[in-house]
Amino acid sequence: MAKESDDALVLRELVPADPLLPEPGMPPWAWVAIAVAIVAIVGTIFFIRRVKSVKADPRHLKNEAYNRAQKELQNLPEGGMQAAATRVSLILRRYLATVCGDPALFETHEEFVSRHAALSAYPEEVRNVTAEGFSHLARLKYGRDAEGDPAALAGAARQLLDRLHQHQLA
Repeated sequence: MAKESDDALVLRELVPADPLLPEPGMPPWAWVAIAVAIVAIVGTIFFIRRVKSVKADPRHLKNEAYNRAQKELQNLPEGGMQAAATRVSLILRRYLATVCGDPALFETHEEFVSRHAALSAYPEEVRNVTAEGFSHLARLKYGRDAEGDPAALAGAARQLLDRLHQHQLA
């Protein structure tokens, strides 16, 4: 029995800890994942900056609004002169709201005509033609006997749109 107690006090060699510890550093797939994430973040930042710079360009906004209005004027829905006049008025008002920030989209015809600052960025001749055009549209929209050809109305609206689009805003 005495021999067993002496055996407990004997120093033995330590067991190596290396097989029990995890590998130092990261596995290769983790480095690839980090690289892909960094490239994606940098790409997203450049894309967002590019989109913002394109959208902030006033000429781009003006051309985009013009192209949208042209496309909508080509595809007027069926439904009579009143429906066509209402749609044309909305298209032209949306164009003006986008291009020059005019609140015509949110005003009644009377408010638009009575506002002296309406379309102040355009020359007097263009303002007068536009006001006459919107007055004609109002008569067609609200008149009981709105007669005429919706295709001719769309053609006149395209001419007015072209006049508005060709002028550089101040």
